[in-house]
Amino acid sequence: MDAMSTLTQTRPDVDTRPEGTDTTGDDTPKMFHYVRKDKIAESAVMGSAVVALCGEVFPVTRAPKPGSPVCPECKEIYDSLPKGGEGD
Repeated sequence: MDAMSTLTQTRPDVDTRPEGTDTTGDDTPKMFHYVRKDKIAESAVMGSAVVALCGEVFPVTRAPKPGSPVCPECKEIYDSLPKGGEGD
């Protein structure tokens, strides 16, 4: 399993993570989704599923790299969230 890395975001509690089922032939995800940061470690360790902003449900299996494609629906939702740092 790859070491966990964090993608820097301007809004807290949201990170991009790969969709578990939509992969290329070499197990590389076709796109990454935004999910709550507080659920990433638990999913990576325990194998539990996370829910992306777009509603996709999957276990965290890989970390995004700079320039990785992002789910357009997740990005649209993320961009519409208020900027700042007061997560609920």
